[in-house]
Amino acid sequence: MSWLRRTRKQLAASGRLTEIALILSRDDHRPPAQWSRYLREVMEEESTPSLDLLTKIDALLARPVRCAAKAETPLLL
Repeated sequence: MSWLRRTRKQLAASGRLTEIALILSRDDHRPPAQWSRYLREVMEEESTPSLDLLTKIDALLARPVRCAAKAETPLLL
């Protein structure tokens, strides 16, 4: 499954799985920890996600990663 290989690679980045779990929990009202567990089960092929969830995860992973703090431009005097 190429989707699974690509998604594993993208979720391997530090904090990415947690970020996706937080976003999914906002939409679904399940706790982020439950989403994290479920995503890990999907990555280990223990669970099979619905087509809607696959599409949603793909869309979330396709977004550019935002930096937490933007560098401020110093004022020129």
